[in-house]
Amino acid sequence: MPERNTVAAAACLLAAASVGGLAIAGTLAPLPAIPVLALVCVLAGFLLGRPATADTTVPPASGLRNGGLRTRVLENMDEGVVLLDRDGHIQLANEAAARLVGQPAESLSGRRFSDLIAEGADPVADSGGCPLAGGRTRLQAGGSEPVPVAFTGLASREGPERGMAIILRSLVDEDRSKKRIRYLTRYDSLTGVANRMEFQHRLQQAIARAKRARTRLALLYVDLDRFKDVNDRFGHMVGDRSLEIMARRIGDVLGSEALVGRLAGDEFAVLLEGLPANGQARTGLAGTARMLLDRVAREFHVEKYEVFLTASVGIACYPDDGDNVIDLIRNADAAMYHAKKAGGNTYGFYSPDMNADAVDRLMLKSELHRALERREFQILYQPKVDLRDGRIAGAEALLRWRHPKRGDVPPGDFIPLAEESSVIFDIGEWVLNRVCSDYAGWQTRLAWPGRVAVNLSLRQLRQRDFVQRIENTFEKHRLTPSCVELEITESTLMDNGEKTLHMLDRLYELGLHLSIDDFGTGYSSLSSLQHFPIGTLKIDQSFVHDAGDNAENRTIVTTIINMGRSLNMDVVAEGVETREQLEMLRRHGCTYGQGHLFGTPLTADEYRDLLLRQQRGERLEGSLFG
Repeated sequence: MPERNTVAAAACLLAAASVGGLAIAGTLAPLPAIPVLALVCVLAGFLLGRPATADTTVPPASGLRNGGLRTRVLENMDEGVVLLDRDGHIQLANEAAARLVGQPAESLSGRRFSDLIAEGADPVADSGGCPLAGGRTRLQAGGSEPVPVAFTGLASREGPERGMAIILRSLVDEDRSKKRIRYLTRYDSLTGVANRMEFQHRLQQAIARAKRARTRLALLYVDLDRFKDVNDRFGHMVGDRSLEIMARRIGDVLGSEALVGRLAGDEFAVLLEGLPANGQARTGLAGTARMLLDRVAREFHVEKYEVFLTASVGIACYPDDGDNVIDLIRNADAAMYHAKKAGGNTYGFYSPDMNADAVDRLMLKSELHRALERREFQILYQPKVDLRDGRIAGAEALLRWRHPKRGDVPPGDFIPLAEESSVIFDIGEWVLNRVCSDYAGWQTRLAWPGRVAVNLSLRQLRQRDFVQRIENTFEKHRLTPSCVELEITESTLMDNGEKTLHMLDRLYELGLHLSIDDFGTGYSSLSSLQHFPIGTLKIDQSFVHDAGDNAENRTIVTTIINMGRSLNMDVVAEGVETREQLEMLRRHGCTYGQGHLFGTPLTADEYRDLLLRQQRGERLEGSLFG
């Protein structure tokens, strides 16, 4: 059987075929990608080793391993390369081709290539033995399932001899990629539940079924409470793992008949079909929501962290609360927001008045971003009074939003909205600059304006450059940091203790006084407090309000006062409104108090004038002290 010039002819035909537009994809790892024509020319040269002549012989397949540089070229190709003589016997095969059929390259030498094609698969040559330009077929892979491949066939017709080159590319990975792409278009890659598009599609189908059968269905909108804190505290890896766990828990509670979808970051939706048409549906849904909330709220561990999460659930039903996808999702979302506004870890059913509240909230959030540039914010100062002698010892800076149409917007309405976005950073910086500017003005006429407390949010404390920003602000206004007291909540103090401690230590080193606001509402203890550079405890007003009549609250107040004493901390009682409260606090040794009993919050000028009268020794109007 003639074996001369086969490789030469095939290699030359590779080049010719590429010029004619046949695709031959190959990579020469680790070389960068090069044009197909260049690759083919290089391959031709390396296969030949020298110009094709009558004396050129074809190396057997087993000799491929010893072919030097040409071997490395072939063996680094991802595509299989098979060279055949005119009778279709394999003369040369690279390792990529051998892997496709699951056999050693040496065992392929001399075999007919047609024997490797799976039964019933498309041939690579016509009835006359002429190779097809290209197409798809399947190779028999060592007794396992046939391997789908794409092929490019090249032929030599030079002289009486004829050879063939076949380039093979596996379609297995391509099929897997297509399946993966199809999967990702329908399902969330992190949690494995339906994505928003798939959930909406399935919900539309469910609505159509319910309409035909005259049945009901329910949509549960599930939003994790304060999930952002998990990302901020433990990192996004823990956050992602937590979402996986939550998705699985939701699915486990509701069973296989329910459809679970992930609509956004920490927002899930659940579709329940086939509900009864009577009042039992609402009762059953309430029970389902309670089970879901209970399951979500169980603690779990991710790596070394113990994670606690709760959820807010909103419920909307077809056809009562909407007869289309958009209305059902929107109304369930509105019900969820009301559940979250109620404190979270609860559920609520949709009612028509909820949408108006949701729209108003979105408008308020939008207007909040423009409030600074429109100069709608104002700082008022609530005096802090020394309960031992009645003198004003300082003040707390209170942020107020004077909306041109809405009037005074309560901080409880807009501060949470600000903390949901980066606008809290801008507001926090404006507040500190405003306070420092006012304080610098007071110093020109007052010997000691007292220390001013400024509230600090958790998100501000987590800014990497927060300490530097604080330092720059005081340098800008030529003030010593000791004139300002930063207030943080008890929950902020206990969040990510080590990092918080490090940050507070740096602030303390600058000379800032630090206090815990709303103390008693969190979970800190005497042992934990003593590790932080805290100078003041502020008793939450909810305990002060009922301390006279409520024995439990009175015990809490006295305990906090004693705790402060033991740690050499000042204690400030918030929300003092009655003489009875004042006398109770003085009797138990509380250091300072603030509240409407001592007057309403003042503008910067009013506060300055009040301190001027005190500095001159005048008895302050309405003083409660002798």
